[in-house]
Amino acid sequence: MSVNRVIKRITTNTLQEMKSKGEKIAMLTSYDFSMAKIVDEAGIDVILVGDSASNVMAGHETTLPITLDQMIYHAASVVRAAQRALVVVDLPFGSYQGNSKEALNSAIRIMKESGAHAVKLEGGLEIRESIERIITAGIPVMGHLGLTPQSIYKFGTYTVRAKEEAEAQKLKEDIITLQEAGCFAVVLEKIPAALAAEATMSVGIPTIGIGAGAECDGQVLVVHDMMGLNKGFRPRFLRQYLNLYEQMNGAVKAYITDVKSNDFPSEKEQY
Repeated sequence: MSVNRVIKRITTNTLQEMKSKGEKIAMLTSYDFSMAKIVDEAGIDVILVGDSASNVMAGHETTLPITLDQMIYHAASVVRAAQRALVVVDLPFGSYQGNSKEALNSAIRIMKESGAHAVKLEGGLEIRESIERIITAGIPVMGHLGLTPQSIYKFGTYTVRAKEEAEAQKLKEDIITLQEAGCFAVVLEKIPAALAAEATMSVGIPTIGIGAGAECDGQVLVVHDMMGLNKGFRPRFLRQYLNLYEQMNGAVKAYITDVKSNDFPSEKEQY
């Protein structure tokens, strides 16, 4: 007799319990059904449908060009695969900065049309009203501080943020603001490890680091980066677990050789 294994969904409450128990949170990006299925079945806690899809999937230089419709397409693909992980979706550039009503409408579209479980917004005090309006509608919000890629043209560089005292102080104030606004977690990207540790200790909600040291409550990487699918991209914070670019490149070359030499398909591979 077969027994159906019940898969318990990770929720925002689960993440809060993990922080309380000192259990680290593992988060990765995914943008399509196939990758999300692998990541989810491996036991990841959170899948981020990041606006990094603009770079990884579409080849853009920044995250700015990706649209709300495109984010919903990627998110829906991921949600269909994820049975266990909490699925968080980035609100793309231009879909929430204008006013809080626009932000709410964008968040509602993502939740209704993709089936995702939460949204993520970049920024602190300046977007508090939008965060509160979204949360009031019953939609969980994850914050994002430090290097905020949607503001790349303001920063002018992807280097480490908040090394100067004024910016570090603003980050410490912003993370408190995000907690007070109701965020269930905050991503801290490319900031000094000591600052990330201080910020993590200052709030009761989980922090998820990327290039922010080991004291955050969890970690996130872009799955294509940690799998080695992006050739030549090796920032200090990235641990590459595979070199899929070379392995897949070699497999394609072997396939080409087999086709051209008439080795594929063999008698066993035809009807």
